[in-house]
Amino acid sequence: MEERIQRMMSLLDERQKRLYLANEALSYGRGGISLVSRISGMSRTTITKAVDELNNNGTIDGKTRRSGGGRKYVEANYPDIEEKILKIIDGKTYGDPMRVLSYTTESLRKIQTELKKSSIFVGHVTIGKILDAMGYSKQINQKMMQIGEPHPDRNAQFEYINTTAAEYIEAGAPVISVDTKKKEKIGNFKNGGSEYRPKNQPRKVFDHDFPIKELGKIAPYGVYNVNNNVGFVNVGTNHDTSEFAVESISRWWETLGKHTFPNAKKLYITCDCGGSNGHRVKMWKYRLQQFANRTHLEVSVSHFPPGTSKWNKVEHRLFCYITKNWQGQPLIDVQTAIDLIGATRTSTGLTVICVRDDTEYKLAKKVSDEDFATINLVKITPFVSWNYRILPQ
Repeated sequence: MEERIQRMMSLLDERQKRLYLANEALSYGRGGISLVSRISGMSRTTITKAVDELNNNGTIDGKTRRSGGGRKYVEANYPDIEEKILKIIDGKTYGDPMRVLSYTTESLRKIQTELKKSSIFVGHVTIGKILDAMGYSKQINQKMMQIGEPHPDRNAQFEYINTTAAEYIEAGAPVISVDTKKKEKIGNFKNGGSEYRPKNQPRKVFDHDFPIKELGKIAPYGVYNVNNNVGFVNVGTNHDTSEFAVESISRWWETLGKHTFPNAKKLYITCDCGGSNGHRVKMWKYRLQQFANRTHLEVSVSHFPPGTSKWNKVEHRLFCYITKNWQGQPLIDVQTAIDLIGATRTSTGLTVICVRDDTEYKLAKKVSDEDFATINLVKITPFVSWNYRILPQ
């Protein structure tokens, strides 16, 4: 009997097991239930009920368990569990000193601990499923709220940029979004985020964040091609100037642009309102004129209104993925940074090409009024300070 039971138990589901064991117990006769229970490990109560089921030729409608069997849904035991969870995670009371979880991360286990205080005993996995069913998910902060009064022409400028970009793309002309990513210190400094490493072997980095003069910083200038989801980054090891910005665009054109758009006659650039590519910077426009003369491209430029740089596509289509790709990995030298930027990929098809720029760009270089007057610049209404076109000479 023991050999038969051992052979059969792994082949049967729950209902078949108990009916099989009940049949063995009936075949054995007196004391069979106790003997089968010892051999199989199944309780005498379960075998006894199965014996009754066999004796009565009854079924349970083909189900493995009787109706009502199994663990109850947590909502059945705690009807107000959703309300209790909402009180714990309610963002409207964030920072309230009377709130238990104020100034803390509301992890599932912390929610579980707080629920226990209300005599609600559920696991953190179940809490996660309830939150998901309630339409909640864990999300990072999003920089979308502008400080101060928004510019009255903000939305109109957005609409102009969207319309113009769509027209260029439909015509097969290149549209690029450009900006300089924040400068990064080079050296064995802590980099935000985490990486997979052998257990209890975290990467050791400097215990301070003071820049090392000999190693310096890098200024990655990004060019994101909206047409085909391709990024280009020119990593400067010197100052972030307008000359550097236009040189980065020029390198993109020579490396990718002219090969991707061999018949292009015009180029559309969207960028921020300030910085090295600001709308008031004379050097930016003067260097774009030289770029237009060299490439014979008609260069149109649109600037995003003040305080809206996060809407620039290079920010959320390129820079955020670069940051995610190198998280937890110190930028110990310039080549490491270039390799990490160039290795950035996404499931939506983003690819990135990265090059190094060791050119020395002087600060505070001026463009004379005479030189600026030579720019073949056409202002585009109605927002002439944000939209203009530079024609090749």
